[in-house]
Amino acid sequence: MPKFIYTVRNQSGETKGGEIEAKEEKLAVEELRQQGFLITSIKQWEEKKNEIDIKILDRFFSGVSLKEKMIFARNLSIMVASGVTVSQAIHNLEEQTQNKKFKKILGEIYKGLQEGKAFSETLAGYPLIFSDLFVNMVRVGETGGNLEEVLNILAEQIEKENDLTRKVKGALIYPAVIIVAMIGIGILMLTYILPKITGVFNDMDVQLPATTKFVIGISDLLKKNSWAVVVFFIFGGIFLRLFLQTTIGKKTISYLLLVFPSVKNLVIKVNCARFARVYSSLLKSGVSVIEALEIVSNTLTNYYYKKAIKDSIAEVKKGTELSKIFASKRTVFPIIVSQMLEVGEETGKTEAVLLKLAEFYEEEVNQITKNLSSIIEPILMLLIGGSVGFFAVAMLQPMYSVLENIK
Repeated sequence: MPKFIYTVRNQSGETKGGEIEAKEEKLAVEELRQQGFLITSIKQWEEKKNEIDIKILDRFFSGVSLKEKMIFARNLSIMVASGVTVSQAIHNLEEQTQNKKFKKILGEIYKGLQEGKAFSETLAGYPLIFSDLFVNMVRVGETGGNLEEVLNILAEQIEKENDLTRKVKGALIYPAVIIVAMIGIGILMLTYILPKITGVFNDMDVQLPATTKFVIGISDLLKKNSWAVVVFFIFGGIFLRLFLQTTIGKKTISYLLLVFPSVKNLVIKVNCARFARVYSSLLKSGVSVIEALEIVSNTLTNYYYKKAIKDSIAEVKKGTELSKIFASKRTVFPIIVSQMLEVGEETGKTEAVLLKLAEFYEEEVNQITKNLSSIIEPILMLLIGGSVGFFAVAMLQPMYSVLENIK
């Protein structure tokens, strides 16, 4: 049944917003009038997922950082709480924003608001900028009349997500730099330094060991077919990116992350922290349990966490408590998650309990990321040492053979 978002005034002159379901707009208007309301605006809610006014390149780069969205939500909350209309607040933020792309989007949102569209409806037109979580929480704030409070919750949510993402990326920068440097040095040695050494081996006319032949073969491949190797890596990278966007690719990378010893613990804690905070924020904003779980399932990136939550929705609809469902999913949700959920369900303070759980896991992630470099460093040292040792042995073996023949 269609859903309509309305703004009305009651008999005392107070403005109220909300949503109502009816077969058509006329019936919705009649029902509101029967309740004694004077209708100031009413519009059908439509999720226009297919009508996206975004260029092709925007599919790969959203162009608006989490920090910018956090500042946007925080400033908008302050303005709305101060009595500024949403359309005027958006116009003010458009003037202040330095990001040209975000400025353009805010300008288009402002035009939509001027045409009478609901704020959440205008945001839904930019799914790569404003997630399902953002759009749905704004919609709840509009219908509940507490938009400034919801925007403040959103700002806090985005801030925590930004901190979490920054810590994980920061911990991975060091090993990424080392690996890239090692590959660069390896290619330099194989293409420029090794050919000079192999020329000496040809003059010696000696039988080369298998390891030496292997290294020389890679060197010849890189030197004679350098463009083919570059093209191979470019297309390999594109193929890998496209593969990771498929269901099989998502399942593969998600499975590897959950079984690889060095990152398994971090992946579990990050996903649990994100689930707890997002679910808590949605419940606090007034979103129903089923709708909140659907939004959370679209927020998480790991395939097995998405599947676990989507499977839980059907069980919750049957009346099963979420804590009991999670208790049977120990591979993705540690026992502490189901226990904390159970406490929240029994006391009626699920959102408060989940917020504490999110803070607990975020602190755990903070500690892991601090120690991650010290964990990865020995592995990198072994990898670098093994590579250098293999290369040295491959180059020195023929020389020892020549010296033995001289004796």
